[in-house]
Amino acid sequence: MSGQWWKGLVVPAALIVLAELAMRVYGSTSMSLAAPSDILAALVRALADGSILVATRDTLITAGAGLALGGAVGLALGILFGLVKPLDRLMEVTIEAIRPIPSVAVLPIAMLVFGFGYGMEIAIVAFSCLWPIMIMTRSAMAGIEPRLMEVSRALRLSAFDRVRKIVLPAALPRIIVAFRLAAAVALVVSVTVEIAANPLGLGYGILVAQQGLQPALMLAYLVWIGIVGWGLNALLSLAQNRLFGRAARVGAQA
Repeated sequence: MSGQWWKGLVVPAALIVLAELAMRVYGSTSMSLAAPSDILAALVRALADGSILVATRDTLITAGAGLALGGAVGLALGILFGLVKPLDRLMEVTIEAIRPIPSVAVLPIAMLVFGFGYGMEIAIVAFSCLWPIMIMTRSAMAGIEPRLMEVSRALRLSAFDRVRKIVLPAALPRIIVAFRLAAAVALVVSVTVEIAANPLGLGYGILVAQQGLQPALMLAYLVWIGIVGWGLNALLSLAQNRLFGRAARVGAQA
């Protein structure tokens, strides 16, 4: 990281100071706005009483489980379609017809099947994470050097060994990037579902604060979600670079 990293904080800090001054000088009658200092105080109180931590736990459980489930299915389908071209062409129209459906649009179906709670939210998050991972895995498969596949056939590798020894190592950088993108999608969808229907997690905390006419607490939840998202991305980026080194950076630039 460059020694000048602090320069990136100049604009956000200036905006926070200006917002604080504007709220203190002019005030606001809006029930959706609060001064940055009030937001910080509300966040500290929510952290102190543990309410925002419990909500964070619930959101991360559903986001993580949905990412794992959707990622596993998406990875398997991406590899399958990448290896079996006739099947890929056969399923192309079906996939392109289902993929644009917004994840929240399947909420009524998920509620009928799973009811309220973790199961319903995990199903919707899995549905939303499946597509980016499947598409990027299929794209990564198409970018594998054809001679590697010829070598695998010459060695008479089984389908499982071909995937394990040839396909996954060659496609791994882009697959890692796909999981990082899907992790952000998982958090966004989890919070959205909690606001719309599921009475748990950070999204529900925002809804309760808004209905209770507590704009500082509502915005504190939004700030905390941003911090959580930034932290998750930083952890995934660190793990990606530590585990895969230069290959991970190549995948990120692809």
